Amino acid sequence: MATHANPLHPYWPRHLRLDNFVPNDCPTWHLLAGLFSASGVLVVTTWLLSGRAAVIPLGTWRRLSLCWFAVCGFIHMVIEGWFSLYHEDLLGDQAFLSQLWKEYAKGDSRYLLNDNFMICMETITACLWGPFSIWVVVAFLRQQPLRFVLQLVVSVGQIYGDVLYFLMEYRDGFQHGELGHPLYFWFYFVFMNALWLVLPGILVLDSVKQLSHAQTLLDTKATKAKSKQS
Repeated sequence: MATHANPLHPYWPRHLRLDNFVPNDCPTWHLLAGLFSASGVLVVTTWLLSGRAAVIPLGTWRRLSLCWFAVCGFIHMVIEGWFSLYHEDLLGDQAFLSQLWKEYAKGDSRYLLNDNFMICMETITACLWGPFSIWVVVAFLRQQPLRFVLQLVVSVGQIYGDVLYFLMEYRDGFQHGELGHPLYFWFYFVFMNALWLVLPGILVLDSVKQLSHAQTLLDTKATKAKSKQS
């Protein structure tokens, strides 16, 4: 984009020209408190629901994983869905979710630049992984046979998108944020996104273990049945 002698915005690279930018009127703590409070309410609600509405009792680990998928559904469909719908208006918009994105963009300005990769990735995430995350919660509560397949599909999709997200910025030389900044780089860009590598990675291993065990039991049953016939 064109350069600006005295940038009137907090984004990187500093030469960006963002003519329609309107500074947030909500303080950072207000935005983060709103995000984490909503996530916390979802965690508590899902924890309680998984203890009462499950067809069979679920262990602590399984209930925590459902809390994770509930939060994923919220973030994917609501927050990332907002970006997918209103990415062209974020710079000048003062809606809470627009301000949340403008705050996050201090760690990754691609979200304010109509970056094609960001738009496509977030739209896929909102339309697929959001609803599928909620389906995972329902599937485990109702003991649906597809539950571990769904967990595997969603987790692999999340990892794939996150790897591309990091690699694209690496290829660009980490130019869209202040490299090394404790809040904007390490917390917003690195930590918040690394969660979607670590936790889905654990859930992929869990899915593979469960599906492999089920296949082993099925193979054993088939072998025994064949032996009886012979």
